[in-house]
Amino acid sequence: MFSECEMTQLPRVITDDVLSDNLIELLDGKIERLPWATLEGPQDETVDGVLTFGHMLVTAEHMARFPNLKVVSNYGVGVDHIDVEGAHELNIAVGNTPHVLNGTTADQAMTLLLAAGRRLREGDIYARSPEFTYFDPAYMLGTEIHHQTVGIIGLGGIGYQIARRCAAFDMNILYHKRTELKDNPDNLDLTYVSLDKLLEQSDFVVAICPLTEETTGLIGTEEFAKMKSSAVLINVARGPIVDTDALTTALQEGQIYAAGLDVTDPEPLPRDHPLLSLDNVTIAPHLGSATMQTRRKMAEISVENLLLGLRGETLFHSV
Repeated sequence: MFSECEMTQLPRVITDDVLSDNLIELLDGKIERLPWATLEGPQDETVDGVLTFGHMLVTAEHMARFPNLKVVSNYGVGVDHIDVEGAHELNIAVGNTPHVLNGTTADQAMTLLLAAGRRLREGDIYARSPEFTYFDPAYMLGTEIHHQTVGIIGLGGIGYQIARRCAAFDMNILYHKRTELKDNPDNLDLTYVSLDKLLEQSDFVVAICPLTEETTGLIGTEEFAKMKSSAVLINVARGPIVDTDALTTALQEGQIYAAGLDVTDPEPLPRDHPLLSLDNVTIAPHLGSATMQTRRKMAEISVENLLLGLRGETLFHSV
């Protein structure tokens, strides 16, 4: 245990109230943890940093309450919950954990793609039920994955890893992003198309673009109308990229075949939301980076960013 005198010498950092064991271990003896409610409190010149998992907003108004705040470190890659521009105006460094979770999140995208296309959720429920007494060759037919066309919206680090996995399934790969991809280290066979063409031609549509003003509600009623009735939507980006009401209607009315969601809007959905009662949607509770190995690496990077920022040094990964 640290004495009261020693504790006051440690940097004071506002953290999420619930931290992983990895983070607690890495932070032990390096900072004085302050409860998240401190962020909403009065001005405090003794606060040096913020460590967030991405559940709560960190606004410019919050940061301005702490004149000596040096760094906001995010345990994750997405920083749409942090006012990055506001932080920069206040000379506060912002760190995140990119790259390390690319492969793991791509694995999750493929998990949902396979599960939704092959009706794994329905099959699991049926196989556990008393109704399952024999094999019916015409029952619960899904859609093939191999040799189908996948359209990836957003081909950054995670999107490229998804494309690599789709190539292993001999899929025809379309993609859409603001600018055509310049770096293709694996020489994947990729076709750059407009968003409309991607929606019209794809058997699987995978959303993995950042959440911005432009991408909020990117896939809504008009977009679902352009998709094949046999299409499957996968969202491993952010919930608000897809209009939840429009998605629910599209699934209910057969505008699209199925969906696999790692994220929703809101998150979590209300327990009585109609989307939760549909058989043709598979939902995971935001598990894109949730492996023991990746979460450990994310913890290490987020703590390293935090400690570097507290010392006034360049972050390992900054935004």
